[in-house]
Amino acid sequence: MAPFELVLHSGGRTVRAAIAEAGAAIRQLSVDGVEITAEFDDRGPVPFFCGAVLIPWPNRVRDGRWVHHGRTHQLDINDARHGSALHGLVHHTAHRVVARSASSITLGASVLPQRGYPFRLRTEVTYHLVADGLTATHTVRNIGSDCAPVAIGAHPFLTIGDVPTETLALTVNGSHHIDVDDRLIPTGCTAVPGTAWDLRGGRVIADLDLDDAWSVPTSDGRSVHTLCSPDGRTVSLWADDSFGFVHVFITRQFPRGEQFVTAVALEPMTAPADAFNSGVGLRWLAPDETLSASWGIGYDDARYSRR
Repeated sequence: MAPFELVLHSGGRTVRAAIAEAGAAIRQLSVDGVEITAEFDDRGPVPFFCGAVLIPWPNRVRDGRWVHHGRTHQLDINDARHGSALHGLVHHTAHRVVARSASSITLGASVLPQRGYPFRLRTEVTYHLVADGLTATHTVRNIGSDCAPVAIGAHPFLTIGDVPTETLALTVNGSHHIDVDDRLIPTGCTAVPGTAWDLRGGRVIADLDLDDAWSVPTSDGRSVHTLCSPDGRTVSLWADDSFGFVHVFITRQFPRGEQFVTAVALEPMTAPADAFNSGVGLRWLAPDETLSASWGIGYDDARYSRR
């Protein structure tokens, strides 16, 4: 099915987005013709969970295995390299339209009892275009009869038009780096001051190789992380205080046409990897209880703001 097209004309700017039915994924987002999410050939499979919603857990569960009330639950393994259950249960699920306007859309899907996750959830995400980009608001409601473990994440890849990604400077406003083992499962955390994990001052993507997470403090109820081009333009990921973590994934194997390019995902997460086992950031929703969380992508054209 063709993506849902959204458009907003506001303050002399034009914002466009395309949202896929599968995974409620952001397929395209631009401001005044400048692409601020990574593009890919939609004739092939979606690379690296690009743009998708990650519920009821982001990141991974070690061995796909977790224990609740003395019972071991076994999730399907979809990350053979690390032997993990990766990125939840709805990243390929067909979402249905709940509400729609020219500049916003709400898509919904259900999580039904299945192997490794014997709970019922109703999930919705609303994408709303704003003058500098997009706001996403997730709601997850427990529609079952038992308390259900839930965490929320998303997987947007950010870019700035045709500026080579390797030249962008990444700023991550994280206070602690999540330390991991060779399977990317958390083992502890390290305060970033004085370490190579301190990206609060920005570092060029060409110098980085990341598949890492940070815990993030919030200021005025939100955290902000940015990519900045050499000419001063920025694209930012912001998230409300429900998202206590951000994951950064850099790949040099993102498909574009007949070649591979560098791409950067900035992933807001309410819980880190393996939260089903550690409990860190995990929410247990009582029957009929709802969890809501919001994040967004914003573009700042330094040249535009000086006009």
